[in-house]
Amino acid sequence: MSMKQKLARLARKIVGILKERRMIPIPTPVNTDSLLEGKIALITGGSGGIGMGIARAFLNSGAKVIIAGTNPAKLDKCLSILRGGAYAKSLILNILDVKALPGKVAEAAAMFPEERIDILVNSAGVISRSGFEDMTEEEYDSVMDINAKGTYFMSQAVSKFMIERKIHGHILNLSSASSLRPAWSPYQMSKWSVRGLTLGLADVLLPHGIIVNAIAPGPVATPMLGKFEGDSIYNATNPSGRYAMPQEIANLAVFMASSMGDLVVGDTFYITGGGGNITLHG
Repeated sequence: MSMKQKLARLARKIVGILKERRMIPIPTPVNTDSLLEGKIALITGGSGGIGMGIARAFLNSGAKVIIAGTNPAKLDKCLSILRGGAYAKSLILNILDVKALPGKVAEAAAMFPEERIDILVNSAGVISRSGFEDMTEEEYDSVMDINAKGTYFMSQAVSKFMIERKIHGHILNLSSASSLRPAWSPYQMSKWSVRGLTLGLADVLLPHGIIVNAIAPGPVATPMLGKFEGDSIYNATNPSGRYAMPQEIANLAVFMASSMGDLVVGDTFYITGGGGNITLHG
């Protein structure tokens, strides 16, 4: 072994010893009902079925939440349903107005005395309705812009805010089981994009203490899929025989955005009832 190799080996050993001395505590919550206590979450698409479900679960876990969207009346209605009191706020936000996003993030942070954002949930999204032969440029652009471009630049604005203020936060993207399927629709393509972006953001943001992951639901019983409160959630095409409920997605979101999920990095958790993951066997 050359002198250069010996010195390199010694340097690695010294670095290892120093790292061992800098003990990093493993999170062990006493009360799992307060996993997000002291955290402030910004949720895009917060007035939608999944977004509002996540907002409710975050409130129940001790967080303060800001639900963001473009429809003031809808946001006000959701706030009244959430009954979060002083712990829930709303923000008018168009995720496609890229130049305005940094100011909107600062506006969101100023809504609470802590003046911070600890968690971003990218839940804003739309689906495509047309088949491949009938897809228009307008529908294609709308779906790709909201689902892919909006997630990209919203993550950029919030991560810059976190880095500037040295906040070790979480970014949680809403992907889809469609990210596992052949992509002939803009919706499927956009969710493939979100899956790749989740890995990429995890790579560039982890050195700053920002943890990025994604949740990929299958069909969820929300108005976007024509399902309303009290409707049957039976789904014959899903291996589990039913739609997922928003609160099931939200329960997983709480774990992923808490310190309990800190060692999960760049991953996509599929919550599909088996759709896209397994095949029924006769």
